[in-house]
Parts: sequence; structure tokens; C-alpha cells
Amino acid sequence: MKNNKGWFLTVANKELDIKSFEILISFLKSKTLIQLVLFFILLNLNYYSFSQNSDSTKVASHFGGAVTVTNKGISTIPNLTLGKPAVIFDMSLGKRKLSFEPQFRFALEGKPWFFLFWWRYELLNTDKFLIKIGAHPAIAFRTVTFSTDGVSQEIIRAQRYLAGEIAPSYLLTKSISIGVYYLYSRGIEKDITKLHTILH
Repeated sequence: MKNNKGWFLTVANKELDIKSFEILISFLKSKTLIQLVLFFILLNLNYYSFSQNSDSTKVASHFGGAVTVTNKGISTIPNLTLGKPAVIFDMSLGKRKLSFEPQFRFALEGKPWFFLFWWRYELLNTDKFLIKIGAHPAIAFRTVTFSTDGVSQEIIRAQRYLAGEIAPSYLLTKSISIGVYYLYSRGIEKDITKLHTILH
């Protein structure tokens, strides 16, 4: 089976105004983006390194990614929504039934918004029925203002979360399936919302 690779640029909302576009250009020139690109390249070096000739019995693996630009940074968990233009970097690499799918979200001015480090596993995969489970640590970033000796400063504060998901689905026809998605998330810090649950 062939290895699949690909990078895609998508725009979630075509009505990006000129100011958002200028912020995006400045972000693309920033050190943060360069560091992310280097990170992806280093992770992918072993993909191009071969000690032996490929063989037809080799286990299928994949590597891919996508970049999404959006007008509103919307999150599955409402109180973690950014609410302003954002850029999202998705990556996926895996073998067999296990995959690692990190996601890096930034506001267009370059401030980090959310980092998720998903591990996903196909628990069951038959002709009609599929069950996927997943878990991740995540870091949400918030800009907070505090005063020291009468001087106000803004700092970026990291908040840690742990989450798990289960997503069973049933194939009705070749192109139609039904399913349920359940997400459980728990905040680690004492002063943040402790528990989120989502059922679709």
C-alpha cells in the first residue's frame, strides 16, 4: 500500500478583511511559524530515511497536514473560543490503527491560542461498524493583565487540560453513516472550569 502525504491550505471563511490578511502575512514572516515548520521537518526526517529497500509486506503508514485560516476562532468547547481571526496547523502521522494528530492554533497576530496533542486509535473496524477512541493533553493560552507596583502588564498564561473521546459510527450505505461523538475534558489548574462534556 502506498504512503499518503499531503499539505492543504484551506480558508474557512472567504470574507477575510484586508486587516486580517495583513496580520496573516506578518504571522507568516514570524519566528513562530519558522519554528513550527522546522518542527514538522524534523519529525518527518525518518519518513525519508531508509536502511533497507521497501517491501510489499510493509505496514501502511501515513503523514499529512493542513493549514486553515478562519475569521472566528471557534472551539468545540464554547468558553475556549477565540472569537477573532485565527490560523490552525493540523498534522497527522500514524501506523496501523494508531495515529498522533497534533493541532496548533494561533491568533493571526501571532499569539498562541490552543495546542492539542491527540492520540487516536481504531478500537474496532468492520465492514459496517467503526469505533475510534482518543485522548490528549492540551494547553490553552490566555492573555491576562496584572499590576506590579502600579504598572500594568499583559502576560500569556497557559492552562492545562486532559481529554478523552469516543466516536462510534455505523455505515448505512456506501456514502451514508450515522454516529455519536462524546468528548470528556478536565481542567488541571484550580481556577479554571474543571469539567466539560460534549455529546453530538
